[in-house]
Amino acid sequence: MARIQNAARNAMEWFEVVGERYAEHFEPEQFMYSMLTRSQRISHENLRLRDPVWLEGYERWFAERAGVQPGANGQVPPPMFTPYSIKDLTLHNRIVMSPMAMYSATDGLANDFHLVHLGSRAMGGAALIFPEMTCVSPDGRITPGCLGIWSDEQGAALKRLVDFVHTQTPAKIGIQLGHAGRKGSTKLAWEGIDQPVEEGGWDLISASALPYKAASHTPRAMTREDMDRVVADFVSATKRAVAAGFDMLELHAAHGYLLSSFLSPLTNKREDEYGGSAENRARYPLEVFRAVKAAWPETKPISVRLSAHDWYEGGNTPADAAVFAQMFKDAGADMIDCSSGQVVSEEKPVYGRLFQTPFSDKIRNEIDVPTIAVGAISEADHANSIIAAGRADLCAVARPHLADPAFVLHEAAKIGFEGQQWPKQYHSGRAQYVTNLQRAAAEAKR
Repeated sequence: MARIQNAARNAMEWFEVVGERYAEHFEPEQFMYSMLTRSQRISHENLRLRDPVWLEGYERWFAERAGVQPGANGQVPPPMFTPYSIKDLTLHNRIVMSPMAMYSATDGLANDFHLVHLGSRAMGGAALIFPEMTCVSPDGRITPGCLGIWSDEQGAALKRLVDFVHTQTPAKIGIQLGHAGRKGSTKLAWEGIDQPVEEGGWDLISASALPYKAASHTPRAMTREDMDRVVADFVSATKRAVAAGFDMLELHAAHGYLLSSFLSPLTNKREDEYGGSAENRARYPLEVFRAVKAAWPETKPISVRLSAHDWYEGGNTPADAAVFAQMFKDAGADMIDCSSGQVVSEEKPVYGRLFQTPFSDKIRNEIDVPTIAVGAISEADHANSIIAAGRADLCAVARPHLADPAFVLHEAAKIGFEGQQWPKQYHSGRAQYVTNLQRAAAEAKR
């Protein structure tokens, strides 16, 4: 029943905004696809079962607009395997490996674990990979094991990762800069997630003096001096990211971390020019963004990750997120990464099929800015449905990449797409993998 209600709600919301969001902007072909998949219950492969000829025609139409012609065998790439360009960055497909905290650095330094972890995913087919949120200062860490970029030594260690990705894989690599704010000074996840460290902790800062949980350390409300220092830390980190050769930069303004704490009325109780209205709450995050953008090459893209829903009464809603997205776009953001939640511990998220994709859809098609969709995207069918319908430009996949470093290669094989490049060292493995898939499919039909 919950699934039916969720699908009905999605379909109803589609019709409520059909004019200003879709009919006025989409070409007829994509408008039709969007309408057919509006509930998110009918997917790309569902459409193939219903009308394979129509869907193959749509895939050809979509690929042509991405600048791709059919291969020698007449095959065109499904939407998730079409290239995507933004500024001087061109990705060979639409799949991003999300930043995911690994809690495995020492004093912020990337090490062999990070090289193998990130390198294997870049070899596994993702077009763009991100290390975890990389902290701009020691007091900006979530845990003692978080990555940092506040020193030249850390920058050099990250350059090692960048150089491997660039020389050994077709992938690109981005960096997500952030500051944990009131959610810092906690234990490694497997020692007690969100639990404060007992020794070796550090003082916390945030928009207001509100702890994340009852047992959390209470942060200090930031002063103007604090703000200036943090801006300088972000700028220094950006310059090191430039020197390391990262292809893209993302500013983390989501999930209750420092910049997010300013944006949400649940965590920002300030009575100065940085609190109150949405414009005031965004003032400091925009200061940081503009300073970072000024230090980042104009030819390389910069994105902002937002929590598009606080999932708690009195917090930000998707409508508020659209307002913030417009502000960041006006300030020069090239893309918005649309996540949600983790702003307050009391949140009550409503999970479901691709439950965060509607936030990306809203921001992309109402604010007219490229977006990244995240959340419960776990197979090619999901990504193809999202990209083909114009609900996002890229899909960020997190936990499936932890379970399977070759997630993208395997998904390409599962849907029979031959154009995804495998590492030359692994070609024989691809042949056997495809053979096993075919054998399993044949046995399933018996």
